[in-house]
Amino acid sequence: QVQLVESGGGLVQPGGSLRLSCAASGSIFSMYVMGWYRQAPGKQRDLVATITMGGDTNYVDFAKGRFNISRNNAKNTVYLQMNSLKPEDTAVYYCNSHPPVGSWGQGTQVTVSS
Repeated sequence: QVQLVESGGGLVQPGGSLRLSCAASGSIFSMYVMGWYRQAPGKQRDLVATITMGGDTNYVDFAKGRFNISRNNAKNTVYLQMNSLKPEDTAVYYCNSHPPVGSWGQGTQVTVSS
């Protein structure tokens, strides 16, 4: 079973940037499409962006133009570059396949505040 470990979160001011990483303990080749998700306090977990094995990407509306998802299959790692961050981006960010399977990682907290 693949284990996913997210990192890179933190406290950032509005307009700032963060780069999140998701390391898989096993091969992610079996997870053809990978995704980043986020969950704000008291809200459901939502999809943020997806990326196929070949690098095709899709973003939900709030992420378009600000976020960039990428992956390094040789390193079993998926990234999320987040720019122009807003307070409403505050959430715990997770990665998983899309659709998600198995257990979720612990996530990484992103807090956007002045």
